[in-house]
Amino acid sequence: MSHTAFLLVILAGLIHALWNIAAKKAGGDVRFAGFTALIMAVVWAPVGLYFGWDVVPTWGWVEWGFISASGVLHVLYFVTLLRGYRKADLTVVYPLARGSGPLISSAVAILFLGEHLSLAGGFGIVAVVGGVFLIAGGPALWRSLRQEQEASMQQVRVRKGIFYGLCTGLFIAAYTVLDGYAVKILLLSPLLVDYFGNFIRIALLLPVLLRDRSATRASWHKEWKYAVIVAVISPISYVLVLYAMQDAPLSHVAPAREVSMLFAALIGGHLLDEGDRVQRVFGALCIAAGVIALGNF
Repeated sequence: MSHTAFLLVILAGLIHALWNIAAKKAGGDVRFAGFTALIMAVVWAPVGLYFGWDVVPTWGWVEWGFISASGVLHVLYFVTLLRGYRKADLTVVYPLARGSGPLISSAVAILFLGEHLSLAGGFGIVAVVGGVFLIAGGPALWRSLRQEQEASMQQVRVRKGIFYGLCTGLFIAAYTVLDGYAVKILLLSPLLVDYFGNFIRIALLLPVLLRDRSATRASWHKEWKYAVIVAVISPISYVLVLYAMQDAPLSHVAPAREVSMLFAALIGGHLLDEGDRVQRVFGALCIAAGVIALGNF
């Protein structure tokens, strides 16, 4: 991975952790996803118009097919993630989502996109996944699953966190491979893939906002500040990753994105008071070692 791609991934990781913490603190549902999509369309309109004015009219059904599929997968990802945040701790849902997604997408890139992985790269992926497991709770996760007696409230939260984290990871893997193909093979602009995919998200989420307008107004008054944060900074994170994918193998970029766990483990554990920081910091160090290995090979 080039130094440029590596730096893009590091910066994207920091931004990604920050907007996920904002989304967790919002505690919103599918309406929150709709708010962010609408705000995103307005805030980033000058960028979308500037870069897409001459390009978008040349797109055919293939390009729009990828944009549409990307929009659908991002909606499924975000709605599942938000539901997981309402049902469980960020420091369980977030690491499992971020860890399982890159593992799956890296495997797809190696098996079906013809990418190759060195021994050091393989070590990097293992270190990242191992670190994610530790941050998510480590052996305690398995112990909670094996318990036969009636589950405590915390055990229920852990199990829900595992379920929603893994489901979110599947959607992450799907949109990562799809968007990676779009920017690497179809040579679509990362900016345009993200911005115009957002209109698909709006089309899917707008009926939810209009169905119960009183509930939508109540959610807006409660969550609008967090929605603005997510709408403004989350596209930056993902566009940086897509640019890195143009310059480096997807099987390296996808796991290296999990440097965001370094920031989520430290910032999220402190702000959200979800405990177990020593184990999670050690997991973050494992992720750092894995990301360094991926960045140098």
